[in-house]
Amino acid sequence: MAEQRGRVRVEPGQKRVRVYLGGELVADTTRPLLVWELPYYPAYYLPRADVRGGVLQATSTTSRSPSRGTAQHFTVKAGGKEAVDAAWTYPDSPIEDLRDAIRFDWNAMDSWFEEDEEVYVHPRDPHKRVDTLHSSRHVEVSVGGVVVADSAHPVLLFETGLPVRYYLPQVDVRMDLLEPTDKVTQCPYKGTARYWSLPGVPEGQDVAWSYPTPVAESIKVAGRVAFYNERADITVDGIPQERPQTPFS
Repeated sequence: MAEQRGRVRVEPGQKRVRVYLGGELVADTTRPLLVWELPYYPAYYLPRADVRGGVLQATSTTSRSPSRGTAQHFTVKAGGKEAVDAAWTYPDSPIEDLRDAIRFDWNAMDSWFEEDEEVYVHPRDPHKRVDTLHSSRHVEVSVGGVVVADSAHPVLLFETGLPVRYYLPQVDVRMDLLEPTDKVTQCPYKGTARYWSLPGVPEGQDVAWSYPTPVAESIKVAGRVAFYNERADITVDGIPQERPQTPFS
């Protein structure tokens, strides 16, 4: 049963979750808690009983959350590595479910697994859905007045809470106008993305991206190129699309 206090929502997860540091197992549980500390995605809190003995060393660090209470921090030691203050618990939290759970700093750990599949960036939200559909809509993309793509073979990606993204075959994109950048991002639902910019255009920095080897759920977008609707002018079947307002605007 979900528990909520203020903006924090807690509900039990159903997946086996494992955490590694230095190649060694730190925690292994089939009883994770999904905690929405932020509205955008959840964090994992793991039962203390399912954290390997000896990997947590208490420190003098404390931190305060208005909704969760005062946290006591731990340094995590495993596999010859040390992550200082990278785990914490709220022993006197007003949210009862959190009192005997450990929250690990996601990025401080080497890897996280849901069942036997590695997951990146943050836990997958059980209330979030990603659909990819082949389409015959005619999509034209302009950035700063420059037409950079024209395709009648898009794959449309629908992701809860975000505008539809149009993934276009590279043969329908003016790749000769785009320059690859060093930017790389990861998404738990799609995989690892690489980026391109359109030089000389203020809105053109890292405006396009592709997933060369996406995760299985998003395999239809493999190798295709998408553009930020927030910074590009996209026309679909001759109808200009409004630029959405999102955190990527």
